[in-house]
Amino acid sequence: MSTTTESTTVAAPPSEQPRGGRLNGLLEREGSLGYILMAPALLLLAIFMAYPFILGIAFALRSDKIGSPGEFVGLANFAHLLSGDTIFLNLDLTKPSAVKNTFYYTLMATIGKVFLGLVLALLMNQSFRGRNLVRAALLLPYIIPTALSTLAWLWILDSTYGIISWSLKNAGLIKMNIPFLGDPGLAMNSLINVNIWRGTPFYAIGLLAGLQTIPQELYEAAAIDGANAWYRFRNVTLPLIMPVLTIIVLFSIIQTFADFQLIYVLTRGGPANLTHVFATYAYQIGMVAGELSNGAAVSLFMFPFLLIFTIAVLWYQRRDTT
Repeated sequence: MSTTTESTTVAAPPSEQPRGGRLNGLLEREGSLGYILMAPALLLLAIFMAYPFILGIAFALRSDKIGSPGEFVGLANFAHLLSGDTIFLNLDLTKPSAVKNTFYYTLMATIGKVFLGLVLALLMNQSFRGRNLVRAALLLPYIIPTALSTLAWLWILDSTYGIISWSLKNAGLIKMNIPFLGDPGLAMNSLINVNIWRGTPFYAIGLLAGLQTIPQELYEAAAIDGANAWYRFRNVTLPLIMPVLTIIVLFSIIQTFADFQLIYVLTRGGPANLTHVFATYAYQIGMVAGELSNGAAVSLFMFPFLLIFTIAVLWYQRRDTT
């Protein structure tokens, strides 16, 4: 006669489950894992983007000054900028203002960077000796710190010791030095040229990456059909790199619209406040003059334009891909 002993397994109560069991179960759920992995990035965005933005809105709605807390004034700061500050907005379109300068600076610099970036991308997409070295050298203007490269341009454009004026004068082409940064008609265009020099590599490398994704079979088929180089560019190259170009233009316009370092190092908004843009003028009246609330109001004027432009570009991009 044999006796069979049956063993039963009793589940441990929740408090006695193996250490890490709950965490492992949480990590196994894809939704929870996604939130956990996104938490550090969301925390950084909240600290360095959301908090300053909310604080800027709070300042813009008050009358705070450096060392002198103010009170809530609503939209009074914005009304003052639109009606009583001719440096910020001048209804006479023939005269410069921060609003006009910002749009002109962004538009002309973007056009120049798109054109030169596309030309350089097409050239670098060809096979030639030393191509990799040229590609690496092309990035130098973009990877050098902005303040450092702008200081070099400050010397190049100097009316007394600048190499451009010195070279032209010694070549007998001019009799007097050219005040690139001191002449009201030349200062803004000089800033635009420096911005184009700095930003073109970003366009060139980005568009080059887009060009290299285009199948060569499309060019071969177009050539067999008798298409010339312009036709291949217009009907094959341009449509296929348009998604890449759209995103590059979006990021570039956001950077150019809010440009500060380049303009402040070269002209500080001068001569006579004629080259101020949103960023430099906000710093000038907010930090230098101590008008914190007015400076915050100037900064916030950038947001609606950038928001509308970003939504329009993303809508176009989404419509084009569906």
